[in-house]
Amino acid sequence: MSRFFSKKDIKEERKKKSLWTRIKDVALMDVEVMVRGLDTTSIEQLEQLLLESDFGVRPSLGIVDTLTAEGKKGKLKTENDLRDLFRREMKAVFAQADGGREIILAPSGPTVVMAVGVNGVGKTTTIAKLAHFFQTRGKKVLLGAGDTFRAGAIEQLELWAGRLGCEIIKQQAGSDPAAVAFDAVSAAESRGVDVLILDTAGRLHTQGGLMDELAKVHKVVGKRLEGAPHEVLLVLDATLGQNSTNQARAFHKMLGVTGLVLAKFDGTSKAGCAVAIAEELKLPIKLVGTGEKLENLEPFDVDAYVDKIFS
Repeated sequence: MSRFFSKKDIKEERKKKSLWTRIKDVALMDVEVMVRGLDTTSIEQLEQLLLESDFGVRPSLGIVDTLTAEGKKGKLKTENDLRDLFRREMKAVFAQADGGREIILAPSGPTVVMAVGVNGVGKTTTIAKLAHFFQTRGKKVLLGAGDTFRAGAIEQLELWAGRLGCEIIKQQAGSDPAAVAFDAVSAAESRGVDVLILDTAGRLHTQGGLMDELAKVHKVVGKRLEGAPHEVLLVLDATLGQNSTNQARAFHKMLGVTGLVLAKFDGTSKAGCAVAIAEELKLPIKLVGTGEKLENLEPFDVDAYVDKIFS
């Protein structure tokens, strides 16, 4: 009995293939494609494929334009030629990021890291992983429970502090988060702490009043300790695609984000938002979450990321 596939069936079947396999399906349909260059239909399909993978408009169009130009010059004759072009274009995007991918440390005194992000992206767990990341590098860590808004947030961070064996500065739920931040910075100085990680209330990037509150925390920390916060790390859910780009845009405008942490990086086969954010905002991706364990937070490796896409 024959089976008829709907457009939805076909789309879902394509998603099961790796991104690189789908790119090859479009760009290497037959031997003549690389000789005569991509036709209009193939170009549109390739652009759509990259956009669906959340690479963003400008990176997607730029990659396809370069591919088309190189093909017409006869420089793309094999699959390896095509792969090398994509690798080169991806790395060029990430090379534009400002500030480098290393965590910024204060030249003296405590380093203050302010962790921000919307609800549900895994921010609290990421903070715990970040604390462990510093501890394994010989740093004394203090946590600041600046999320005084969400029910249970302080208790959750306390549990992590106990598990990590580090101290925590907190106040009652509903307290002024800027006051908590001020006290945490003071404690970090007096206790000889190397790194203070400040939790903040998760809020949608569209909530203007709450974003203003974050800006207040940032300002208070800067007044209390010159140069602080040394890092404003925006935690993003790597599986959310284009929405993560929108979040990054809003948080960066309000706070001057210094780096990104992609949580749940192991849970997506594309994470194209990394390319879109790097191209538009020039923000470095500093760390990626690769699992549930404390040690599953790793420095972002461009080569490994590109390999993941084109495997």
